[in-house]
Amino acid sequence: MTRLHRALAVFALLPLFILAACGKSEPPAEDTDAALSPTEAEPAREATQQPTLSSAEASAALNELMEAYNERFLQLNPFMATMRGDNRYNDVWVDTFSDQYRADSREMLTAGLEGLRKIDPDTLGHQDRLSYAVFETNLRQQIEAWDDGYQDIGNMLPVSQFFSLPSLFAVVGSGRQIQPFITVQDYDNWLVRSAGFAVWADEAIEHMRKGMEKGIVQPRIIMEKAVPQVAAHAVDDVEKSIFMTPIKNMPEEFPAEDRERLEKTYRKHVGEVLVPAYRRLHAFLRDEYMPATRDTVGLKHIPGGDEYYAWLAKTTTTTDLTPDEIHGIGMREARRVFAEMNKVKDEVGFEGTMPEFFEFLRTDPQFFFDKPEDLMAGYEDLRNRINPELDRLFGAKPEGDYILREIEPFRAASSAAAQYTPGTPDGSRPGVFYVNTYDLASRPNYVMEALSLHEASPGHHFQSALSQELEDLPAVRRFAFFFAYIEGWGLYAESLGPELGLYTDPYQRFGSLYFDIWRANRLVVDTGMHAMGWTRQEAIDWM
Repeated sequence: MTRLHRALAVFALLPLFILAACGKSEPPAEDTDAALSPTEAEPAREATQQPTLSSAEASAALNELMEAYNERFLQLNPFMATMRGDNRYNDVWVDTFSDQYRADSREMLTAGLEGLRKIDPDTLGHQDRLSYAVFETNLRQQIEAWDDGYQDIGNMLPVSQFFSLPSLFAVVGSGRQIQPFITVQDYDNWLVRSAGFAVWADEAIEHMRKGMEKGIVQPRIIMEKAVPQVAAHAVDDVEKSIFMTPIKNMPEEFPAEDRERLEKTYRKHVGEVLVPAYRRLHAFLRDEYMPATRDTVGLKHIPGGDEYYAWLAKTTTTTDLTPDEIHGIGMREARRVFAEMNKVKDEVGFEGTMPEFFEFLRTDPQFFFDKPEDLMAGYEDLRNRINPELDRLFGAKPEGDYILREIEPFRAASSAAAQYTPGTPDGSRPGVFYVNTYDLASRPNYVMEALSLHEASPGHHFQSALSQELEDLPAVRRFAFFFAYIEGWGLYAESLGPELGLYTDPYQRFGSLYFDIWRANRLVVDTGMHAMGWTRQEAIDWM
């Protein structure tokens, strides 16, 4: 996935489920046959007397409500504003662990829901009804996160190997993602904002200690991968810190006086504020937290974990499916895809068993690159092959293209094969297709076509960029964050391979099946570990 998209959700500076709303919606459509049924929007109107508003009045009230919500949301979540290209809060850090943040967030969410209760969705046109329903769904999910204690559980588990603030903060501070480093003011903004990380690190330690007291701690296997990521930034030589990268890349046109001041200030700030914060966090994780981590792997094994996981299953799938039902779907899909893989084995004339075929695919040199630059060139070549074909299938395309970039070394060992981070709506910062070039022996070339389709064009890049560019819609629609939809679009994009002239090589077709069975297996092992108490070894055995 996004893994902005995940990056975005992961900025522990944000609520569990983030959304914002602003701007104008389309004028109410006269034909509402395709609009949401009243029951889909009913919960916001629970036994509430509805004032009589005309369709135009109701539309205006809804959009005014969403615009006010959006402004407050960005104030409370300034990193999200920066991610969207709204630079008003680039020097702001919000203490998301504080009681004040909890109170302010709860007040914002409640005000939004109460405002919706004053609007009868039956009076709205189609597009406004969609906005109403999406807005309400997100408000309710966030309120549940606070009221049922799920945000508190997340606060006690702030560090992991995939998506936690210490790693993302380092990527942002390097000048490679989200935070702009173009003007002198940009550099000064980061100095002010980044000072908040030292506070965050100390508060994260305190929340992890609370988790240790309650038995809410990470599995050991996760922290074994996460601790080295933190240690990478507890450097002895400030000049080797990733946070000095913006200084090394400082624009030449900066006045000499500013260059000298910034170099001196950054060196002091990194050496006396940021690096010590990483040292404190690393020492705590190594000496106190690691001994307290658990041998179990699933959320089932922490207090409240069953309820938390059921809520996660509901909100991430946007269905009422139980973990048991999701488990069954995964098993059926895995068996179906496995049968298709057998057909590819026969097609290429491999005479051994399926396990032997898998071993062949994992080890034969023809399926791997020797150098990272060759892997990156392979993805660049794919972009040049795919992009010219997209006009045949899409009437609308994003204004801008994406760029390719290697995942940073400090996090590559524990990162996925690839991820995508959206750009800004105005195109001033392009989308980024991150490729993991670590351990090339685990990066087979036969998955490249499917992976490029999923993460880049027409996958996550199309979906996120196009939605952001719909300026006539409110941000509740433009920036809505639903895992099921985002990943569903990625899966759909993979399915377009044959229509785009791809998957002609049976091994590349196998690569698309590889991702299909990987997803199906994840449904099985995720529910198995978190809801059914599977061990990690049981998950490995199934895979």
